[in-house]
Amino acid sequence: MEGTASHPVHAVMEATFLEYGLPDAIRTDNGEPFGSVGLAGLSELSVWWIKLGIRPERIQPGKPQQNGRHERMHRSLKQSTAQPPAGNLRAQQKAFDRFCQEYNWERPHEALGMKTPGEIYMASHRPYPTRLLEPEYHDEWEVRGVGACGTIKWRNARIFVGKVLSGERIGLEPVADGEWKLWLFQYPLGILDARQGRIRKLQGPGPNQDTKA
Repeated sequence: MEGTASHPVHAVMEATFLEYGLPDAIRTDNGEPFGSVGLAGLSELSVWWIKLGIRPERIQPGKPQQNGRHERMHRSLKQSTAQPPAGNLRAQQKAFDRFCQEYNWERPHEALGMKTPGEIYMASHRPYPTRLLEPEYHDEWEVRGVGACGTIKWRNARIFVGKVLSGERIGLEPVADGEWKLWLFQYPLGILDARQGRIRKLQGPGPNQDTKA
């Protein structure tokens, strides 16, 4: 890829899902295009994953060891293909393709009992859907649509939840007096404190920040 813009990454991932099926989860760091500093650390890309039934997993900032196997693969990738890098993108892609063939089908891996990844790989049983389903929430929950400006209407106020959620329907689960847990499909977003008119971040990894009305 030439950069970290969401649209071209979306297209490549869609082609990947069509060929290999959907994973249950995708673990990434917190940078673009996978994460953001908005509510629940969501980006346009990760909102799309959630709608596909994929659970975004983000490591804690500055903790690459939480994705150690991926980082180890990156070290081998860089050593084999980018030290030094190729002179142009086409030549660099050819180097990546050669690495994939060797890494997946020729070189045994100690962590896999000296088998290659290609020997034990199994395709996902979850096909890429022809259309995205609408979220379903419990009957006792409140449901709000997110406007184009990234806000929901709550009582007599507008509360900002993030522009990446524009056009989505989110569920609000009552969890305490004056507090509601926000959900996008099966993914928790934060806690709405109705008395203070703000959304609190959930505990756990990710750069979730409070947003006020």
